[in-house]
Amino acid sequence: MNSALQQDLNDFENILEKAKQRAIGFLNDLENIPTSKRETIDTNRELNQSGLGSLAAFEEFNNRLAPLMVASPGPRYWGFVTGGSTPASIAGDWLASVYDQNTQAVTAQGGNSALIEFETIHLLLQLLKLPKSFLGGFVTGATMSNFTCLGTARQWFGKQLGKDFAKNGVSEPINILTATPHSSSIKSLSMLGIGSQNYTTIKTIEGNREAIDIEDLKRNIKSLKGQPFILISSAGTVNTADFDDFDAISKLKEQYNFWWHIDAAFGGFAAVSDKYKHFVKGWEGADSITIDCHKWLNVPYESAFYLIKEQHTLLQIETFQNSNAPYLGNPLENFNYLNVLPENSRRLRALPVWFSLLAYGKEGFQEIVENSVSLALHFGNALIEDEVFELLAPIRLNNVCFTLKRDHNQEKVSQFLTKLNDTGKVFMTPTVYQNRKGIRASFVNWRTTEKDIRIVIDEMRKIISDI
Repeated sequence: MNSALQQDLNDFENILEKAKQRAIGFLNDLENIPTSKRETIDTNRELNQSGLGSLAAFEEFNNRLAPLMVASPGPRYWGFVTGGSTPASIAGDWLASVYDQNTQAVTAQGGNSALIEFETIHLLLQLLKLPKSFLGGFVTGATMSNFTCLGTARQWFGKQLGKDFAKNGVSEPINILTATPHSSSIKSLSMLGIGSQNYTTIKTIEGNREAIDIEDLKRNIKSLKGQPFILISSAGTVNTADFDDFDAISKLKEQYNFWWHIDAAFGGFAAVSDKYKHFVKGWEGADSITIDCHKWLNVPYESAFYLIKEQHTLLQIETFQNSNAPYLGNPLENFNYLNVLPENSRRLRALPVWFSLLAYGKEGFQEIVENSVSLALHFGNALIEDEVFELLAPIRLNNVCFTLKRDHNQEKVSQFLTKLNDTGKVFMTPTVYQNRKGIRASFVNWRTTEKDIRIVIDEMRKIISDI
């Protein structure tokens, strides 16, 4: 054995202890660690001939790389839609690395860790109040979940025309209807060979809405003259957390032949709250759903899952099966995730979620969701009271989309946000909404409190006075 490896094996406990102490120090100091930094490093480091060993590598990490880390799991990282990591999810994530399973099979000599994934999906269906007619699995994020769902939808579309797109390639234009799709869905269309511009944009409801105008959807469906199509709908648009009318879409599904996909990356968690579950009423009628765990479920990054109706399992297999690897067995007889997902190698991503669900239960996640929405409303009210800012859209759930008041201040929005993020006290993301420059704050982190809002408002006032 290599001498550095042997030394590390002998010193394993000490190495892990140092990593634990570094992690605890970071997590305990999250409120004081900047949410944004401009530090840089020279990335042209030469690889040493003989190994340094883990302890020496750890020392270099502390000195060179750790200063790059920002408080993205912290209570004032409001950019994108980014949750933190709960204690239970971190424990599960660490153990997923320790056990290092390639989670694929449910009945195999080489490991049955996919049973944990099956159980975790079963728990998630209970949390989200969805029927057992959905089967699911874990992927890296919402992009790959959308890709998996839309890849299966692509195969469904081909079958309606008597074609096998998975085997022979996309040979016919695919009808895609959508109103306000997330960029990850558009990226998926590109990767699937459908084309990132090959979709029909449905009008949105008038009156500062991003949701599908059902009447315009009906007109577009009729114009297809009975052709099949794929509908991409939203459970929580990224700018304003708007929801399509799933009840109305369910009724259309009784009349027309289409694949219904819902991007519910964060908005799907409205289902856990009695206050907000009306937003997703009727979503159980969808063929596929995308949900992201590293958002409102507050687990570490690279965790999302897809849900696809069990009746479409054969379409999944036709799309993703490893057809040229006979040693993997018959995909119809022995369930294996590598035949229903893009990845052949995959870690036990279900474990952090399993730990979280058992640790905090239905009430825990209901409280996280409702607290997040309450904080979003609180922040929105503080903006309105300040009279320097204005909301670009109503606060429907957990996202606050706002800008500087008065049109002549539009040119200062980018400058304001750059200065605000540079303080390191908060991080928010820029956006454009209805042709106006804006700023988006998303509340999903389990650590955020009203104290954090006060800190941010104070910083915003300081920046305004400077510019």
